[in-house]
Amino acid sequence: MPKKIKVFLVLVLPLILVVSCDSKSVFDEYQSLPNAWGKDQIISFSFEALDTTSTYNLFINLRNNNNYKFSNLYLITDLEYPNGKTLIDTLEYKMSEPDGTLLGEGFTDVKENKLWYKGHKAPFIFKESGKYTFRIKHAMRAYGEVEGLDDLDGVTEVGFRVENK
Repeated sequence: MPKKIKVFLVLVLPLILVVSCDSKSVFDEYQSLPNAWGKDQIISFSFEALDTTSTYNLFINLRNNNNYKFSNLYLITDLEYPNGKTLIDTLEYKMSEPDGTLLGEGFTDVKENKLWYKGHKAPFIFKESGKYTFRIKHAMRAYGEVEGLDDLDGVTEVGFRVENK
């Protein structure tokens, strides 16, 4: 076997195995934002909840780059239950250190943030089986401004993740 193929197998195969063996994941999906996140752009994720007895952790996943110019992030979310009931939250997350260094995982200028949504303070249980819809939009404003930003730069992808606790 050629040396290049051996090196490839030694380096890439373990990475593929680690990524594919995510035993906690129940739902994990991303949506890309090619230019900017518009203030009226609602990102939506739909998934089926089958087990109404288990507990879960729910996360908002966010990938951002150096074009993100804020130290925090405000989001408005809603989780729609199969019966139509909707749980609405306004959330704030810290996105950088006081010196401007972006928080998150990653070696390049793209950082990945796994932000708690539900399950960190009290166990989250899907009380009904069926289709749930999670929606999210940003609520960012420039300092001293009343109106929201038309376009939030620097956010490249938004995701939603459900994990077994």
